[in-house]
Amino acid sequence: MRLFVGDDWAEDHHDVEVMDTSGRRLVKARLPEGVAGMTRLHSIIGDLVGEDADDTEVLIGIETDRGPWVGALVAAGYTVLAVNPLQAARFRDRLGVSGAKSDAGDAHVLADMVRTHSHELRPVAGDSARAEAIKVVARMHKTMIWERTRHTQRLRHALRDYFPAALVAFEDLDAADTLELLAKAPTPAQAARLTTTQIGAALKGARRRNVADKAATIAAALRCEHLGQPEVVTDAYAATVRALVAVLTVLNSQIKTLGGQVDAHFGQHPAAEIILSQPGLGQALGARVLAEFGDDHDRYASAKARKNYAGTSPITRASGRKKVAVARFVHNDRLLDALTSQAFSALSRSPGARAYYDKQRARGVGHNPALRQLANRLVGILHGCLKTGTPYDEATAWPRPVEKVTA
Repeated sequence: MRLFVGDDWAEDHHDVEVMDTSGRRLVKARLPEGVAGMTRLHSIIGDLVGEDADDTEVLIGIETDRGPWVGALVAAGYTVLAVNPLQAARFRDRLGVSGAKSDAGDAHVLADMVRTHSHELRPVAGDSARAEAIKVVARMHKTMIWERTRHTQRLRHALRDYFPAALVAFEDLDAADTLELLAKAPTPAQAARLTTTQIGAALKGARRRNVADKAATIAAALRCEHLGQPEVVTDAYAATVRALVAVLTVLNSQIKTLGGQVDAHFGQHPAAEIILSQPGLGQALGARVLAEFGDDHDRYASAKARKNYAGTSPITRASGRKKVAVARFVHNDRLLDALTSQAFSALSRSPGARAYYDKQRARGVGHNPALRQLANRLVGILHGCLKTGTPYDEATAWPRPVEKVTA
């Protein structure tokens, strides 16, 4: 016996519909989020299966693959199928073209989709608790880095509008010494009054080299003439810069703290040694790669499946006489970002990776496509290492081509 459940989730409730193999609706209900809702769902399923519980398979389609609710479904022994919202939207169009949409209707769509296409949907991976913990800290660590970049760009735009000399004086706007000096002197007039001793003290605090020369260079840049804004406008900009500097200072501190948490959690994972042996992967990138791939050994049936999930492998568009291979635009942004960073870093750490990249470039492939192809190759190598439980080996990963012997 098989039961098919569609679960359209919201923040505080779940609309569910249960179907049998013929597509007949057995139950339709709205369940509250939390323990009460999960208990009621178990009761509904229990009433339907009766004494045939051991011979019944329950498949649940839901448009998410994480959270306490999904974890409880997996722990209960249900087969949970993570449905991409884009897939569900396309399937909804097959059932009706009126454009009508409701939570109960979406639950019906998910149930019917699971009933007819469960063989094409991806079950929620059974990642370990350690991998889930790594994902939590690694994702937040990267999110804060992205936020720091956004706030740094806002700071750059503000300085360009009223204090362009600061952009000449300071190379790294999110560096500790830069933030200290901007907090102390956010206006051109205040910055021009900074002494080389004050600037040097900030540079020493940030452990810079050649402090005297750099302090003199910064002081000269801050005192040069430049186009400015009226005093009242300058004061307004200075207030925004102080706020941005405060945010960036906190972000720098928390990024460093979370970085330590990433290292601690990742270092305790059994696969850490194999992942760190890959060229271009350090603690932070390695943790992100593990977090996004997960550690379920049965999740990827082959290297190709892992590459497809990573978004590094191309897709083919063929129609009539036209056939082209293009990059995947639907992918896990965090994973592809980490893999592309790995590929770029591997260029200086792996002769084989460098030769592979240079070969693509010699064929006329651009930098980014060549880097993506290298990332795709590295994903395959990582899959092989994880599958066999062996660290990376340069000679095995990049075997030399066999030279043809002529008579």
